[in-house]
Amino acid sequence: MGDIVSLKLHRKRQARAADERRAAENRARHGLGKTEKQLADAQNAKVGKDLDAHKRED
Repeated sequence: MGDIVSLKLHRKRQARAADERRAAENRARHGLGKTEKQLADAQNAKVGKDLDAHKRED
């Protein structure tokens, strides 16, 4: 025979596991630190500035 399982506890465990998976995805997606964000912004600004420098005047 199988073990007796509390459905309430099983649902709570499933919900916690789903929340943890969602949190891990969010950490991976939005997990840049302040200095990494500043570096990315500076690099994007430089790329835009370099692109503007190569425009031809008509």
